[in-house]
Amino acid sequence: MSSLTADIAPTAAPAKGRPFSIPPALLEDWMRDYYFTTEIDIGSSGVENFSMADLHELLSLGQEELGRVVFDDSPSCGSDGLRRAIAERWAGGDARRVMATHGSSEVIFLVMSALLREGDEVVILDPCYHALRNLAEGIGCELKIWPLTFERGFAADIEELKSLLSPRTKMVVVNFPHNPTGTTVTEDEQRQIIEAVAGVNAYLVWDAAFAELTHDGAPLPNPSLLYDRAITLGTLSKGYGLAGLRVGWCVAPPELLADFVHWRDYTTLYLSPLVEAIAQRAVEQADVLLGLRLDRARKNLEILAGWVEEHAEHVEWVRPRGGVTAFLRLPHVEDIEDFCQRLARERGALVIPGVCFGRPEHLRLGFGGSTPELVEGLARLSSLLREAAASPRM
Repeated sequence: MSSLTADIAPTAAPAKGRPFSIPPALLEDWMRDYYFTTEIDIGSSGVENFSMADLHELLSLGQEELGRVVFDDSPSCGSDGLRRAIAERWAGGDARRVMATHGSSEVIFLVMSALLREGDEVVILDPCYHALRNLAEGIGCELKIWPLTFERGFAADIEELKSLLSPRTKMVVVNFPHNPTGTTVTEDEQRQIIEAVAGVNAYLVWDAAFAELTHDGAPLPNPSLLYDRAITLGTLSKGYGLAGLRVGWCVAPPELLADFVHWRDYTTLYLSPLVEAIAQRAVEQADVLLGLRLDRARKNLEILAGWVEEHAEHVEWVRPRGGVTAFLRLPHVEDIEDFCQRLARERGALVIPGVCFGRPEHLRLGFGGSTPELVEGLARLSSLLREAAASPRM
């Protein structure tokens, strides 16, 4: 048994209470319908994905190294090499605090399943990725919504968060930089959030999927290194161009990882050694992948800003400060969902209607892909906008 694996021992029994009754994942429903049938993707929340040939060239990841992989079982929290690589970059070097998972989706499921019970009070940032909210709702938690609104520039109101907290609060769930709005908080605001959550001794689940995709400042510190009940989530899917590798992680106290492992024993068990080998190299040289995609994202953001200015009569936005998505409003389009369906079916371009995030007056536009694809997608969007302006009840 490895030194890292030895730290993991079950400490908690499974949750008691009623079975899950999870609401529909509207975003996944939309992606199933349109992601694979459209030519142009200007809706996704990640950067353009790399190929194996790219990784061979950029990371010197060759056949000889991959040929040494043995398809054996893997440790429950991930291979020692992958956990150490993640720890060196994001967890202060302490690999005992790292668990590698099948994307951040799996770790969200493990965290919610292990720590929440029916009736628990949970504060949720809204809008948000469906799993961050729907799993807590499915467990039967009492949700309190911390809203980000267009009218306030999607700014996080820390005083409003404080008003939502109570001695009953079990967990606070946030995501900065934020999907889908692209907003974020300052380091001082992050500190205030942590202090407020610590004041009621709640868990802080900090979804940091877009942590290093910043446009107007340095990445925020890892909250799990600042607060002993914080759990930080990460993924290779968004900023590193490896969505199909399906690798995520969390950084949390080792005793919580043991609780997560208990649930994993009934689901995926562990990652593939081949996936771990590729992921370890990607994390060890993450700056190479991130640098290429972040540079392009920032250039694409300027293209998008120019497009919005050109269409100011028909498009409203709050300029994103992080991530690769913008949450647009089209004030002259009556039915945004129908508009997005028409864009997909008639123009072959993918965007995400705001109804997938509980905000039907918005649509999510992604600018993390290739620049030619963004330019072409915006041209197709302009075409449908002109048609909508001529038929205002579209």
